[in-house]
Amino acid sequence: MIEEHVLKREPLVLTQAQREQYFEQGFLHLDGFISDEWMARLWEVTDRFVEQSRSVERSDSTFDLEPNHSADEPRLRRLNQPAEQDPVYREFALEGPIVDLAEDLLGPDVKYHHSKLNFKWASGGEEVKWHQDIQYWPHTNYSPLTIGVYMNDVTDEMGPMGIVPGSHKRELYDLFDDDGNWTGAIKERELGGIDLDSVVWLKGRRGSVTIHNCRCVHGSEPNRSAVTRPLLLHTYAAADALPICASIADGWPLANTIVRGKPARWMRFDPRPCLIPPDWSAGYSSIFALQQGDEAEAAE
Repeated sequence: MIEEHVLKREPLVLTQAQREQYFEQGFLHLDGFISDEWMARLWEVTDRFVEQSRSVERSDSTFDLEPNHSADEPRLRRLNQPAEQDPVYREFALEGPIVDLAEDLLGPDVKYHHSKLNFKWASGGEEVKWHQDIQYWPHTNYSPLTIGVYMNDVTDEMGPMGIVPGSHKRELYDLFDDDGNWTGAIKERELGGIDLDSVVWLKGRRGSVTIHNCRCVHGSEPNRSAVTRPLLLHTYAAADALPICASIADGWPLANTIVRGKPARWMRFDPRPCLIPPDWSAGYSSIFALQQGDEAEAAE
């Protein structure tokens, strides 16, 4: 559903001003949106996976580990596809309060694409370089958005997500380097053309929600604090947006599940071009592994 039709519908949880801000700026930040009850449930299962990771020595289909991860001192970069890993995560992704947010911004027919839990571990959890999402998993249109939940209070030193307002309406960047290698990041020389002085750093208390469009330029600095900064992320799309390349979602049972409304009978095409990513059919590497140059350690 296109923007003007979405805005004509009565919203479920957002205000009309918030929806207009999303379409104009490409993002929203909702402080403390998720209830304490939900946060307690999410933390219970998350703690369980952190404990499980102590017995894992290398990144695998479940865990993306920092190079210095150990049983005594676990350091996770990512829990892959949490909605596929546990019923609590699954319920939250498919039926939880964030699905109302997705419907308010995508229209009545909404599709779940994938999820991930990025930990950004304490005392050095890695940066995420400036990038846009859609080049990783192109769709026929640019409706896909990602909804994140901060599981701890997030301050400046913890590496909050930063968004360039309005960047979803501007250029889509090439995430290959000059030698044709996929880096998953915007080239350093091109950052001068992006208004990084305008970046909004999305700090917030536990349970705060971030929402950003798939074309938004965004990133985050390393976590310089003594507290881990888990960010639980879920990507949704309008039902009329179809994936057109192999991606992070391939092979997972919940990928492209309709969570609101019904499947589309017609697909919608955006005439703006999209970069073709590498062939992920043999395995997908996390953004951390790609950007830090150790993708062989994190193939899914």
